[in-house]
Amino acid sequence: MSDKRVQWFKFASPGNFFALVEKLLPWLWAAAIISTVAGLYIGFFVAPVDYQQGNSYRIMFIHVPAAWMSMFIYFILAVYAFITLVWRIKMADVLAVSLAPTGALFTFAALWTGALWGRPTWGAYWVWDARLTSELLLLFLYLGYMALHAAIPDRQRASRAASLLALVGVVNLPIIYFSVKWWNTLHQGASVSVSKGASMDSRMLAAMLLLSFACWMYAIAVSLTRAQAETLDRERGATWASSLAAAQAKEPEGDVETTGEVPV
Repeated sequence: MSDKRVQWFKFASPGNFFALVEKLLPWLWAAAIISTVAGLYIGFFVAPVDYQQGNSYRIMFIHVPAAWMSMFIYFILAVYAFITLVWRIKMADVLAVSLAPTGALFTFAALWTGALWGRPTWGAYWVWDARLTSELLLLFLYLGYMALHAAIPDRQRASRAASLLALVGVVNLPIIYFSVKWWNTLHQGASVSVSKGASMDSRMLAAMLLLSFACWMYAIAVSLTRAQAETLDRERGATWASSLAAAQAKEPEGDVETTGEVPV
């Protein structure tokens, strides 16, 4: 095995993972804040008014990135669930558990903003459209995953049961994505695609891409922050966790110099 691969595998250790996240978080939060401010400014003050929907279309700068992230996070959660079931790597389960609340948040945001967008566009806040219904099912899958993980006292059994549910739920992702093509729905088609490019003004596209990037950075930052807390909870008896707690207790007195290294 090459030295580079060994370097990456070492982050499967809870202590090394915690130290890496500690270094990454300031950069992730900074990127999330800057791109959010820039994206919102372009989307709400620079991008032109849509000739059909007027200013109501601007909610898509929040709705579309949230909808994208709701599906992408679930896919990553399912990958970690698969790793948990097959290789039983503890950090994979930690990351899956940490991603679920963020995925649920983005799914709720997509449904909520979609309802606000639908009222002036369709004349109703909610219709049992194929895409809306499958997106609602995605929210239930996130909530079911979290509830199942919390309901079983034995952590290993809870992990296996929740991971199986996550893998079964993957079948809903292509239904969400292709629902507009497979069924006659009210939901409009994609404005941005890999094959056809973007069918919108460049300023609209810039705002959407910036806010999509902001959602990525936020999702990574908040999930890793949650993963740190989950790791400390699971590894509270480990040497590295005890050393970290002791270092943090002494830090205000100036007795310990923080180096970013965590003993494993």
